[in-house]
Amino acid sequence: MRFVRNFLLGAVAALGLVLPAVAAERAIIVLDGSGSMWAQIDGKARITIARETLHEVLSTLPDDLELGFMTYGHREKGNCADIEMLVEPATGTGAAIAAAADGINPKGMTPISDAVRLAAEDLQFTEQKATVILITDGLETCEVDPCALASELEAQGIDFTTHVLGFGLSDDEGQQVACLAENTGGKYLSANDGDALVEALTTTVAQIAQAEPEPAPEPEPEPVADYNYKPTASLSEGGPDLASDNADLVWEWYKVAADGSQGDYVGTDYNSDFEGSLEPGDYIMTASMGYASSSQPVPIEAGKVAEPHFILNGVILKLHPRPSEGAEVDDNASIEIRHAGEYVTTNYGDTNLVVPAGALDVDVSIGAATVTRSYDVAAGETIDEDVIVGVGLAKVTSLYVEGMPVEADIFIEVFAAQKAIDGGRKSVAYQYGGDLDFELAQGDYVAAYRLGGAEGEVPFSVKTEELTEVAIVLDAGILAVTTPGDKYVEVFGAAKSIDGSRKSFHYGYGPDVQAALPAGDYVVATTIGDAVTETPVTIKGGERFELTVEAAAGKTK
Repeated sequence: MRFVRNFLLGAVAALGLVLPAVAAERAIIVLDGSGSMWAQIDGKARITIARETLHEVLSTLPDDLELGFMTYGHREKGNCADIEMLVEPATGTGAAIAAAADGINPKGMTPISDAVRLAAEDLQFTEQKATVILITDGLETCEVDPCALASELEAQGIDFTTHVLGFGLSDDEGQQVACLAENTGGKYLSANDGDALVEALTTTVAQIAQAEPEPAPEPEPEPVADYNYKPTASLSEGGPDLASDNADLVWEWYKVAADGSQGDYVGTDYNSDFEGSLEPGDYIMTASMGYASSSQPVPIEAGKVAEPHFILNGVILKLHPRPSEGAEVDDNASIEIRHAGEYVTTNYGDTNLVVPAGALDVDVSIGAATVTRSYDVAAGETIDEDVIVGVGLAKVTSLYVEGMPVEADIFIEVFAAQKAIDGGRKSVAYQYGGDLDFELAQGDYVAAYRLGGAEGEVPFSVKTEELTEVAIVLDAGILAVTTPGDKYVEVFGAAKSIDGSRKSFHYGYGPDVQAALPAGDYVVATTIGDAVTETPVTIKGGERFELTVEAAAGKTK
């Protein structure tokens, strides 16, 4: 990853040497500071990757670039007005922007549209040329249409442009924010890891910082054609050309590096009817739909139209997860897809994806119930299947005694009833609370509970499409001990074992120690100074026993 970043940064520096010096544009970077930026990519939080990217990319900027920095969702949860300009546009702000990004603590909403509008207004976009670079890992959550906003800003601005860097967005999600760029003449770039984000931001900022001056007007040659390449793609060799008018089919093109490998990024476009123009030269193009893709060299020659065809070797996977026969599709069902043993993606609910052909394994989960489907599919084929997971509902209710529900956060863990050869059992699911629902596959289970010193197990069975009510009656009460200061308290069972020891049920430090205990006799041992006070108590189911230990050793009440 470091090699790729250094290579890209070097490329930007090289641009600064070969292009003529010009007056820099004014621009603002808007960084997503919403709570979703804590999600991880390859074990590292997205906000951390974004911070590192800003440090590396901005360290190479020209001193005369006027650049500002704005964020949103970083101070409050649920507040669509939580937008803040952290660094006003000025020259030499690279270090200040990187430092400001280090201080962002993601936590709130994603008011993309209002943030872009405020950035445009700060740049006086109705009076002069202005550019906004939006880095986001989520979609608009504040009920403003980003597409309509982009059209409005384009109509009002002198020369206003928004570039959007979609960080960790799926293709479908990317298209919901790409219009911010497309409607203002900007670019939408997708980045799914740190390397890709460095590349996308480097490309975008370099275009702003190193824009070539307007050349002297020259007579335009007679156009040979409106375009010089028109690509097509199919899922399989000999299969029909793909038709796409919803940005499902994506074209990306790159320059060819000196060693013949993929070099600098050139552009991206969408849909099957795309027609484009490139400077004559050698390129590497990639066609992709969903998770199937294909790349090949494409030479562009003056006066000719290149018509490359791409074979994606993909299949259409349509899966409809249902808890039982005849039930509605579960929108919360998790569908994990692997190709040749390698993870591809996880989708939720009704699924319609293009994935690579070959050996596919799919885990479909509803609650704690999972079924696995395996397929060996040839390119161009379609799998369209209802996946019946077979789910029943276990409703677990916890009571101190009959008629007295547990309101505290009792811990419930569900295990498969059958034990392994070593005596252990497989953990299936767990939750906290006195009234819980577990979606489980048909079978036999054990609900293990623990609340303070009260613990035990309750066996139960689940059947598909049926509700199983599981009542856990603790036959327990509450012991509340008050001590003078932070004294150590430990609760033992009154009965001693054959070796004279007693079972410890709970311990803690005063002045207030409270525990749920099964009905029975106990000894409360309190350490005050060098003295240990032992007080016998009896706990009754459904009742509260309050004990105050005084400072003088040996005195209780």
